[in-house]
Amino acid sequence: MNNGILQKGLEWVYQNFKKNTATMLVVTGTIGWGLSSLAQIGAVLFNPKISPEQKSFLVPQEFADAVVNISAFFLITQATKKVISKLASTGKIAPAKVRAFLNKNKDLYGDKVGKLSLDLDEVLKNEPKFPKESYYSYKNYVTTMGTIGASIVSSNIVTPIVRNSMASDMQKKYLNNRTQTSNGMRV
Repeated sequence: MNNGILQKGLEWVYQNFKKNTATMLVVTGTIGWGLSSLAQIGAVLFNPKISPEQKSFLVPQEFADAVVNISAFFLITQATKKVISKLASTGKIAPAKVRAFLNKNKDLYGDKVGKLSLDLDEVLKNEPKFPKESYYSYKNYVTTMGTIGASIVSSNIVTPIVRNSMASDMQKKYLNNRTQTSNGMRV
């Protein structure tokens, strides 16, 4: 691979995700699941050692796995990212400097902290003394850590459970159809 292409790719990632690494994790993780799913389906399709009968079972199963893998990863990580981002932007979770600012300005923000009506992203536009750097660093950190946690849960807990359940159902249907076809009647 050309170093220029790699450098341009890295620069694009940096420019688009430097302020929100959690979004980068969601996007690249989803793309990664998609590419690995394509590779898995391709490996089954183009492997001459796998019989056409086995392929007729394995390809739909791999496709179903792909749908589960990609959708579970995206939905769980994206939802977690949004919830944690909202908790940070409402001040429900905040670093010490932001808490100190909110406590100092209780008359303006005291009853709004933790409520959906408060948006610290809007507050910092109007308040020059708001600890903007501390807020953005903290928000980026907690959403990134939450997204990492959600990706671990979705990839290692939710996806295998759902995938195994679906595979079991598909295998039962396949075996029932195979038994019916070989006997000429349903068993």
